Amino acid sequence: MSFSHVLSLGATKDMGKMLGGDEEKDPDAAKKEEERQEALRQEEEERKAKYAKMEAEREVMRQGIRDKYGIKKKEEREAEAQAALEANAEGSLTRPKKAIPPGCGEEEEEEEESILDTVIKYLPGPLQDMFKK
Repeated sequence: MSFSHVLSLGATKDMGKMLGGDEEKDPDAAKKEEERQEALRQEEEERKAKYAKMEAEREVMRQGIRDKYGIKKKEEREAEAQAALEANAEGSLTRPKKAIPPGCGEEEEEEEESILDTVIKYLPGPLQDMFKK
């Protein structure tokens, strides 16, 4: 059978559709599409409800663990820290002081003295006496 012979056997109607030709109009197409869209919306709502319920159950479990071990939520800790800062700054006209990070301040001077002592220890005797005075 040749290709042209196959086309003449009724494949032309399907080929025309594939090439973007006129499709047959289904009289109930609009109704079916509306029903399909409604079914999709309903499935989406059911899915969201299912996941909301699962998340609520998880949150109840998380809260039970927090209560058991005395753990606070991140938001609660941040709110308490902010409230503490505001309470400390109440009545102050200046901005709150920044905390001095560990390793800053007095400790540096002690470290410099120990370095100086270490260097003096390796100097000859008369030079050690000069630096110790």
